[in-house]
Amino acid sequence: MARIGAHPVDFSAAAEQIRGARLREELVVQEIAAPERIAPQSIALAAGVARGPRRGLDAEGSIDSAHGAGRLVLMHDPESAAEWGGPFRIVCFAQAPLEVEIGVDPFISDVAWSWLVDALESRGAAHIALAGTATKTLSSGFGTLESQGDAAQIELRASWTPLGPAFASHAEAWSELLCLLAGLPHREVH
Repeated sequence: MARIGAHPVDFSAAAEQIRGARLREELVVQEIAAPERIAPQSIALAAGVARGPRRGLDAEGSIDSAHGAGRLVLMHDPESAAEWGGPFRIVCFAQAPLEVEIGVDPFISDVAWSWLVDALESRGAAHIALAGTATKTLSSGFGTLESQGDAAQIELRASWTPLGPAFASHAEAWSELLCLLAGLPHREVH
């Protein structure tokens, strides 16, 4: 059993909290196989932003969504506690298309990162050692793809060490981030 602060937490209890998190209803979420060899124990979720008819996982195990998608992985490895700052670590990925005018904004990466920080704070997801990248891409179609025109996308990859026993709040923050990146309004916690 691992200890976080004064609260003993084992992986199965943490995983059940992740599974039971109150995620935003605009998301289609499924538990997926966690990447192998990243930690002795892990759980992973995949989500896609649904606008209109909801679809499930595609052939590659990804949520099919043109509006935004992401993954969340909770890892548990007591032997990594010195490096991570605790026996658990969360890794998240989130991406969404952008309007080209927004994609050329020099501050959009900063805004995306601030949405992650705000989502963690608004959900009460105590953490340390937050790290990651926010990447914007601009693309233009040529040849047979010329009809696609110009496109932009934002992608955020982050990891942090959760503190305290409230693991569901971290999954809830991730779901908030996915919706914000997809252009949906912030939802207050009730």
